Amino acid sequence: MMGDAIEYKSGTYEVDYGTGALETNSQNGIKCDWSGTINLNSPQIDFTWKFDWDELKNQGVDEITGHITVSSISCFFEATKIDIKITEDNQVITQQVDAFFGPDDVNYEYTLTPHYATVLEKPDYEKMFAPSELNDTILVVEGKKLHVNKTFLSYHSEYFRALFSSNFKEGQMDEIPIGEVSFDDFALLLSSFYPIQVFPCDETVEKLLELARRFLVSSVTNVIEYHLLNNSKINNEKMLWMADEYVMPKLLEMCIRELDTLEKAKKLKQSDEYENLSDSTKAKVLDHLMDLI
Repeated sequence: MMGDAIEYKSGTYEVDYGTGALETNSQNGIKCDWSGTINLNSPQIDFTWKFDWDELKNQGVDEITGHITVSSISCFFEATKIDIKITEDNQVITQQVDAFFGPDDVNYEYTLTPHYATVLEKPDYEKMFAPSELNDTILVVEGKKLHVNKTFLSYHSEYFRALFSSNFKEGQMDEIPIGEVSFDDFALLLSSFYPIQVFPCDETVEKLLELARRFLVSSVTNVIEYHLLNNSKINNEKMLWMADEYVMPKLLEMCIRELDTLEKAKKLKQSDEYENLSDSTKAKVLDHLMDLI
């Protein structure tokens, strides 16, 4: 769901070789720090806008779209429109504009539309895993029972295939306890591949990946990879880490391909996720960047 458009027009400020910060403003839950400086090496002005919209996030907004238009009062450069999509707090938008050497008076304006996250109804796990003639065993998590079918779970998971085998005492039990996992998390995992399927979303993918690895459910990882490739709004740095950590090769390839500018490479290097990447993925990133040179 979209909210009302938020509009703002800045004051006029002089940008010079060492200017830096130009203005900070707050408008309807969006704080913006605007900076600009003339590039010493070429007739260009480097502009940045840093958006803090934590207040809107707390109100259920999960992304902001719209555009910024930056202008020269002296007409030293043409008014430049920048289409933007903001998906994380303190996100920085950068733009270079061609200009004459020397100071310039500039301003900007934006029109931004908040998009509210869809509130997902929690599945009725008790109904989903209720007794049925199709189910032939019971898993117990935090004292709650999930009635499931051994053959179906075994088909999807090597973990359950081993658990239900005659080589394990659990395979002979009428009720099998599953420890070190919450009922809601475990039911979420099963529901993501059970006959009444609940599809992953950005809020659940990381937990599902963790559980899919523990319980050896590769089909869940495949479904999540499809979601991240086609529907996700998670930033590229975090997706790259997930692709590396949970072995999703198609997603890894896409995330590395997205690193098509020096600014994006710097952003990755400065992110918390970069330090947790494997050496092999760091090497792939470096190879890709070398190809761009």
